Amino acid sequence: MPSACVVTGYGPPDVLKWEDVPMPEPSATEIRIKVRVSGVGPTDLKIRRGDVQAVFPLPDPAVLGFETAGTVDAVGSEVSDVAVGDEVAALLPSLGGYGEYALAAAWTRKPPQVTWNDAGAMPSAVEAALGVLRQLGVAEGETLLVLGAGGSVGMVATQLAVRQGLKVIGAVGARDEELTRELGATPVLYGSSLLSNVREVADRVDATLDAAGKGGLEEAITLTGGTERVITLADEGARDLGVRFSVGTPDRAPDAVEIGMQLLASGELRLRSQQTIPMSQAADAHRLLEENHVHHKLLLEAAE
Repeated sequence: MPSACVVTGYGPPDVLKWEDVPMPEPSATEIRIKVRVSGVGPTDLKIRRGDVQAVFPLPDPAVLGFETAGTVDAVGSEVSDVAVGDEVAALLPSLGGYGEYALAAAWTRKPPQVTWNDAGAMPSAVEAALGVLRQLGVAEGETLLVLGAGGSVGMVATQLAVRQGLKVIGAVGARDEELTRELGATPVLYGSSLLSNVREVADRVDATLDAAGKGGLEEAITLTGGTERVITLADEGARDLGVRFSVGTPDRAPDAVEIGMQLLASGELRLRSQQTIPMSQAADAHRLLEENHVHHKLLLEAAE
């Protein structure tokens, strides 16, 4: 039997246990992936703690993981565009990435020049970044404020917006100022002086994407002139301010992973630096994230 990190109950990281699970069987339109690497994200922690049960009920078996990259291991009877042995990356709306095998209903081929780590780290960040940029309706020549421009989603959003011809202002900590410049944006420091810091480089902004959820929404509303073009991916207090909280849906950016893979293959997309941890030690990955002891995208690596 294959193994997976299973959520044995809501609670601290230790509820994640490495256990034998049934081999998942693909439906007619699915593929089964033999996992190489899977990403760990903030929503995984919320699901494990039981914070979002109404939105993300646990599957059975309760295996987390919204994104993965690996080799096609089996295909459903109606699947014709990939074959066993093909290398792919996938978003997993129904979860399952923390296992040795995962089922996917949509996938993108991994070109040989894209590393496994980049392929596994890219899907969720690109889907969220592209999806919110579309929801904001940003256009060439506009000014976009990205809160958390040095994080996984913020970095991708910054680069996509710059490619689209926007002026991007990235709110970051001091350690990410140079990175933000390298991505083509103007860095400003987060914190109590955010409003004045932004106003030093722009009179106002046309739209704000909050990728961090660490404050700044009230300042963003002031700078943007209202809540209509302010969207957060992470601030759960946003609704109290009248700010839209965007969650992943099948129609938010269904082409995002394909677009992201093409940009990775051509060297036009830079991802956050990554740190790999054995998949069986997913609890350690959650612990590192919760204790803020890591400044990298965490990936779970399956044993070969």
